[in-house]
Amino acid sequence: MTSWLIGWAIFLIYLLGFLSAVLALMSSRTSQGAIAWIISLVTFPYLAVPAYWIFGRPRFYGYVSARGERDSVLRRVLARYRERVEPFITQSQEADIRAVEQLAMMPMTGGNCAGLLIDGEATFESLFDGIERAEDYLLIQFFIVRHDALGIDLKQRLVRAVERGVRVYFLYDEIGSHNLRDGYLRELAEAGIEVSPFRSSRGFRHRFQLNFRNHRKVMVIDGCEGWLGGFNVGVEYLGQHHRHGHWRDTHLKLTGPSVLGLQEAFWEDWHWATGEVINLAWTPRITCEDNQNVVIVPSGPADRQETASLLVQHAIHSANKMFWVTSPYFVPDQGVQDALRLAAMRGVDVRIMIPERPDHLLVFLSAFSFLPDMLRAGVKVYRYQPGFLHQKVMLIDDVAASVGTVNLDNRSFRLNFEITAVVPDKRFAAEVRQMLDRDFSRCRLITLEELTSRPLWRKLVSRAAYLLSPIQ
Repeated sequence: MTSWLIGWAIFLIYLLGFLSAVLALMSSRTSQGAIAWIISLVTFPYLAVPAYWIFGRPRFYGYVSARGERDSVLRRVLARYRERVEPFITQSQEADIRAVEQLAMMPMTGGNCAGLLIDGEATFESLFDGIERAEDYLLIQFFIVRHDALGIDLKQRLVRAVERGVRVYFLYDEIGSHNLRDGYLRELAEAGIEVSPFRSSRGFRHRFQLNFRNHRKVMVIDGCEGWLGGFNVGVEYLGQHHRHGHWRDTHLKLTGPSVLGLQEAFWEDWHWATGEVINLAWTPRITCEDNQNVVIVPSGPADRQETASLLVQHAIHSANKMFWVTSPYFVPDQGVQDALRLAAMRGVDVRIMIPERPDHLLVFLSAFSFLPDMLRAGVKVYRYQPGFLHQKVMLIDDVAASVGTVNLDNRSFRLNFEITAVVPDKRFAAEVRQMLDRDFSRCRLITLEELTSRPLWRKLVSRAAYLLSPIQ
């Protein structure tokens, strides 16, 4: 009897391995990933099956189905919102912008003001001032929230906002904020704040979707002011961490119709997490005279396209004179690597800024496996010296720039929910270039000799780390 049960158990495990391999064949986004999973699932199903259902799922299926409900309240409200935005839509003849709009599934709007927020003090001063100005509602979302001095300051400000009659919706990623104490969240809820984790594994059908993250950092007040960028909530983002020291990051403040794009992204995330459709203001408001064009580009594993990767590739291909990009984690997919090399070969000034000091060792080591080919093609790679570099910024010629949450790695491209503001405006691009010029002056240029002279064991470690990059 015992041997019969063991035999059936082995048969079921191999059957699950075979069925999972079929799913990997039909749904993996890269041929390399499909081959690796199929071989593992068929050969070692005992280990590979649970690993695949946690790390190998290519799309966030629950979010896809929630987004696709034809007769949902969400769809009807968004249809009315889009109608109200139409008078503010900027018609562009540029194919570059039309492609960005198609990726974003959102239009480019005019009448906006985009203001750079450089480093932590300026960013949190702006965020906290915004909280004090909120009159109707406040939407706030972070990947990481810490229960430290900055987190407590945020909590107290949110509680005061509720006391004066503001509706506050607080969304956090339960994996990114895994160290956040229950007491912190309980105090928010007891004060009347609507609190929810993102719930990437919500429901029985989606309980294995643990590898997806909501990496967005968004705040919106009253539908007329919004913020996004690289900052989470913790004292290390103010440079108060013994290991990281100075924290170099960039956030963006928006006013105008583009804020409704940020609001829509939060609204969909909140609907997924809670099932609720919250009542918000959807009438665009112009409150500044800058009249800058902005496209909000949400991206994530529920998209039909690989939005984040395609956005970066499109930006590289659009550059004629310069393409500068900063990212704390630089392990791009083959498409982005090829685009960077080709741009350098056709004479574009391609510069990549990464940290000198890593905070994720495997990701840091991965880059050294392909950087020599980058340098041989003419790509310049710089390492930021004063502290930890965390900003996610792109500059395309002197005509456009972007600020957002997307890192140049597989996690941001395929596993994380991210958000980016693309600003095709020469004045904004000039401000970003001035900012990056200062940053590059604090970097050192990596040389090809530096990489090729490394000992063999370090090259092997880098290559092994790169092979693990799809799940980092």
